Amino acid sequence: MTTIALAATDGMLHFELAMACEVFVRDPSGLADPWYDLAVCGPAPVRVGRFLMEPDHGLDQLANADTVIVPAIEDIDADVPPELIDAVRAAHAAGARMVSLCTGAFVLAAAGVLDGLRATTHWAHTEALAARYPEVRVDPDVLYVDNGTVLASAGKAAAIDLCLHLIRRDHGSTVANAVARRLVVPPHRAGGQAQYVTMPVPARDDHPLAELLPWVMQRLDRPLTVEDLARQANMSSRNLARHFRSATGTTPLQWLSTQRIRHAQELLENTDDSVDVIAQAAGMGTATTLRRHFHRTVGVPPDAYRRTFRSTEPGA
Repeated sequence: MTTIALAATDGMLHFELAMACEVFVRDPSGLADPWYDLAVCGPAPVRVGRFLMEPDHGLDQLANADTVIVPAIEDIDADVPPELIDAVRAAHAAGARMVSLCTGAFVLAAAGVLDGLRATTHWAHTEALAARYPEVRVDPDVLYVDNGTVLASAGKAAAIDLCLHLIRRDHGSTVANAVARRLVVPPHRAGGQAQYVTMPVPARDDHPLAELLPWVMQRLDRPLTVEDLARQANMSSRNLARHFRSATGTTPLQWLSTQRIRHAQELLENTDDSVDVIAQAAGMGTATTLRRHFHRTVGVPPDAYRRTFRSTEPGA
């Protein structure tokens, strides 16, 4: 998989396109030979975000690439250009590995590439993707999906995770970790395709949950219930659930479970505490309970997660 074609048309977002260029343009480790031959393909000129750019080749060259990457599109409600759909279909038919970053999934879906496959996109648009393309099995929780020759990532930083995953598949962990160090991002964890996106926390001081969430974070080691949270927030359980759904996209218990797992990850990365001690600190009670929930959510058991992240070099 040495040749990569980035599909570029008007209305694409510059972050994902520029990020893919940064990841694949050069081998920082000197360990991969050959490295990728990257080309940007599209009509000339192309407006990406606020900028005009001159692609290297036309969209017809997508069909000659080993891997085709479709970056994010700004407006998911706009019609996908027919010439882009035709070029994506031709590349898929020619056997290219097809990759979407963030809302680029809407392009692959419009071309029929995702039919019958599991896929994801930015969490804010997963419902729209599922409604518009019911033949696509949309997973709203994962950072990325790997179907073998068709891959899709969630938004922004998850696109980096998927690009590193591609390098790991093509060149191995040593090279992928070297790229991660250059980008100053953590190496992707084993079983990363099963990781779940951490739910957002409202930052506004006037939000109804602004005082509750920090209160919960300081008490993750305690057996909190929805009723405890509702009482602390001085609202009914139903009202609490409504605010949680609006602010985080999930329920109070799902959000709490996510924070417990994230706290366990931090303790595994930064302490030598036993799994039993971490289970109590994260409010999971026992090591058995922590292992079950951790493996289901993260994709690997706690011990394997610790080995992955404690084996990286300090400051990497």
